[in-house]
Amino acid sequence: MSWFSSFLTSSIGKKIIMSLTGLFLMLFLLVHLIGNLQLLIDDGGETFNIYAKMMTTNPLIKVISIGNYIFILLHAIQGLLLWRTNSASRSSRYAVASKSTTTISSRNMGWLGTVILVFILIHMWQFWFQMHYGTLELAKYADYPEGVKNLYIPVAAAFSQWYFVLFYVIAMAVIGFHLYHGFQSAFQSLGLNHKKYTPAIKTVGGVYSILVPLGFALIPIIFFLTK
Repeated sequence: MSWFSSFLTSSIGKKIIMSLTGLFLMLFLLVHLIGNLQLLIDDGGETFNIYAKMMTTNPLIKVISIGNYIFILLHAIQGLLLWRTNSASRSSRYAVASKSTTTISSRNMGWLGTVILVFILIHMWQFWFQMHYGTLELAKYADYPEGVKNLYIPVAAAFSQWYFVLFYVIAMAVIGFHLYHGFQSAFQSLGLNHKKYTPAIKTVGGVYSILVPLGFALIPIIFFLTK
């Protein structure tokens, strides 16, 4: 197993792990957005609460969720290690190279990633932790007469506060920058660059990095203005 540990700690190994975990998390974000859009259905939170129950009780989804938590942690650790390594190497290269050769997002991946990690921790405390371990009241519906945890209440409370909505929107903008660089670099690190397909990859990455964070950002804004 020494070769495996050496691979994991090597620069190439770190980049591959970052790429694979990053692509998985991008897929998770898309699924998560589809679920969160149910907050905008005007039914008092019934659809969203039933969705939240399914996401926390379905055995298959629970297994995937555990993998998702591991990937988030692994992605964050590897990202910080790569940032530290790249920052040290860039300090010498900047004497002969211009910063204009890199994008703002690529030069600041470490800071962007740190902001995102802080957001995730706050987000999980407010919603994930409350759903799993909090004392949420039960909401009873026709198909669930025994009641389901009413996660809609803490979400509605958070999205009714302008400062949290502003923080959420700023965090989504940061995630957009992170995704824009991460989507392209993931394919590059995996050796999937090709003059025929790279332009399409960049286009898809650009569209994804705008639409997905925008979708997340619009939810609290619409909620704040209409609920």
